[in-house]
This record gives sequence, structure tokens and C-alpha cells, in this order.
Amino acid sequence: MQIPVDKYGIPGVITFEYTKIIGLENIEFGRNIIIDDFVFIYAKTAINIGSYVHIASFTSITGGESFTMGDFSALSSGVRIFTGSDDFKYWGFGNSTICEKYRNTKRASIHIGKFCVIGANSVILPGVTVGEGATVGAGSVVTKNLEPWGIYIGNRKIGDRDKLGVFDNYQKFLLENKVATNLPII
Repeated sequence: MQIPVDKYGIPGVITFEYTKIIGLENIEFGRNIIIDDFVFIYAKTAINIGSYVHIASFTSITGGESFTMGDFSALSSGVRIFTGSDDFKYWGFGNSTICEKYRNTKRASIHIGKFCVIGANSVILPGVTVGEGATVGAGSVVTKNLEPWGIYIGNRKIGDRDKLGVFDNYQKFLLENKVATNLPII
């Protein structure tokens, strides 16, 4: 069992000994967040992580552009959030050791809505919005926006989540946790 060490002293956030965050000053945190060991977050620009969020082990958030993650969402183990990526199809060459003007780098914000779950070892590429309540199956590569409340394998929708069931459960949560939360009842 992991024992939190409160490595960064962020109010409302549990981190562990091997959690690594660079650019802490660029991150806005909600509360009741768990960021596991071996998570790497590199915040060159604004990152906003909502409340009741879990970021599981071996996940990384990098790329140099903004990232938002809504309340009650989760990134499962091994997820990769890339807000920037090199495109080698055309004129770009090199990597981050080469001056930016020689690289064909695409940077774009990523937004993950409320109540989303991104499955283990999935990759989210620059510019993607994962709509509220959407879930992404393990091992997916997401290159396009995903509509709210869908169940996806990669970019392919394979079903719908029970939105009313989730909201009913959410209402129960809010009623049972009145003192602990200022979240709106929807």
C-alpha cells in the first residue's frame, strides 16, 4: 500500500514520494485529488485539475500547452496526455534539443470534461476535447474530439453511458457529503 508523503504540500491533494511535478506555479488544483507515485506532470503553461480527480501511476501530462480536467474524472495507469507533438511528415526534424524553428511542432490544449474516465495506457493527442461523461477504453489513441457520454475505443464510439444513472448517483453523493463539498447540485 502506498503511503502519502504530502511531497508538495498542496492543500486538498495527496501526492507520493515518486510523484514528479514541474511548473507547480502553473497548476490550479481543486480538492480531493490523488496523484499517484510515478506520475509526471510538466506544466509549462496553465493546467487546471478539478475536484475528486485521480491520476494513476505511470501517467504523464506534457507538451507545453494548457490542459484541463473536470471534476470526478480519472486518468488510469499509464495514460499519456500530449498537448504538444512533433510532426515528422513534412519539414520538421529533431527533438526538444533542436531549436523550435527547425521542428514542426503541433501544440494545442486538451480538455477532459467532468465524469470522464480515460482507460489504462491510452494516449490523448493535442487539441482533443473529451466531452463530459465520456469514457475511453484501455489502450486507445484519441486524435479527435469525443462527444459527451459516449463510450469509446480510440475515436470509435461503441456505446453510451447511463447519464441519468450517473447524475442520480452524483445527487446521492452530494446529499451525503454536504459538509465536505460546495459543488453544485445539478
